[in-house]
Amino acid sequence: MTDRALSVVRAGALTTVQDQGRPGHAHLGVPRSGALDAPAAALVNRLVGNPPGAAVLETTVNGCAVRPRCTVTVAVAGAPCPVTVDGRPAAWGAPVRVPAGAVLDVGSAVSGLRGYLAVSGGIAVEPVLGSRSTDLLSGLGPEPLTNGAVLPLGPEPAPHARVDVAPQAAPPAELVLRVTLGPRDEWFTPEAVRAFTTRAYSVSPASNRIGLRTEGPALERSLTGELASEGMVLGAVQVPPDGRPVVFLADHPTTGGYPVIGVVRTADLPAAAQAVPGTPVRFVAVRRRRGR
Repeated sequence: MTDRALSVVRAGALTTVQDQGRPGHAHLGVPRSGALDAPAAALVNRLVGNPPGAAVLETTVNGCAVRPRCTVTVAVAGAPCPVTVDGRPAAWGAPVRVPAGAVLDVGSAVSGLRGYLAVSGGIAVEPVLGSRSTDLLSGLGPEPLTNGAVLPLGPEPAPHARVDVAPQAAPPAELVLRVTLGPRDEWFTPEAVRAFTTRAYSVSPASNRIGLRTEGPALERSLTGELASEGMVLGAVQVPPDGRPVVFLADHPTTGGYPVIGVVRTADLPAAAQAVPGTPVRFVAVRRRRGR
């Protein structure tokens, strides 16, 4: 077996392989998937010299630990957390050289929810439909990490410019989501639409990679019939029978039969990936930009 590989020492609560996802397959019923906090994933790839599309590890809450079989450069970003190499403190948000056989431990998030670990060469599991991403809804891509698993790495990239500081957004104390109302806002009473864009919600512990669930005022429908299943997009805010909005994230289904009251701007979704349960949520109605 090649020495360009990582052994998983501690898999963590939920650690998956993610890249830029597999958009363009919704007509086959395949979600886009990919890293929930795309800017953080792109940053760690830049820090180690990988191309933007290289696969990284996405951790959830309590990180993970891996042992490379060869000397590699790594970077950890996303949710701030302690990082150690063989028990010695190492940098977070900066390139770190890890010797062959040493244990890199990505600790529990101090704030935020999801961390991103890039390794020079990228995680080289077999791609499916052009992506190495784990999709929790469809089951495509590699399984979530388990203790003892071995992950192949791609070739070491060419030397690259090093950086001392890599600024990045802090996990949100309040999640503000800009939303364009529609296409099914008419299925709700005017009072419900007003409550959706003026009342406070919070992130539910039931949230996952498929959707950010909320707790707060239930939205009352003006129409009580059944809606035929229709296509769903990233950021769609679907309202199930309990009336609490659900924001669709990367592993969302490609169709759905509950009305969509609005769609969140894509630029606001990385913050949703880092919003821990209980984080206040505000939906702010915005006008559709011209030409969009």
